[in-house]
Amino acid sequence: QVQLVESGGDSVQAGGSLRLSCVASGITYSRYCVAWFRQAPGKEREGVAVSDSVSSTTYTDSVKGRFTISRDNAKNTLYLQLNSLKPEDTAMYYCAATASGYGDYCVNSRYYFWGQGTQVTVSS
Repeated sequence: QVQLVESGGDSVQAGGSLRLSCVASGITYSRYCVAWFRQAPGKEREGVAVSDSVSSTTYTDSVKGRFTISRDNAKNTLYLQLNSLKPEDTAMYYCAATASGYGDYCVNSRYYFWGQGTQVTVSS
């Protein structure tokens, strides 16, 4: 049984930083496309960052230069470092995984495994 468990969400002031973690069981991250998504109230879910099977990364424009996706394969853990946070970053953040692939395959793929979400709230 695959399980993804996020942690690290919190309430911070604008300009602050957070690190989100997502521990996986039942899959081995190193073989998968992995990603972080977010969904704000009243908005559609959006992809934030993607890491493919060789750890090449892609970011949505609004977070480029501020967020960093990384993985620790030994710990089977995915991270999202959030710096210079803005109120518009407020959302529920979800980690996700799908089959192995590279580049645009991981960006455009349907993700099959999801965590339960962790809330990030940024106040001005």
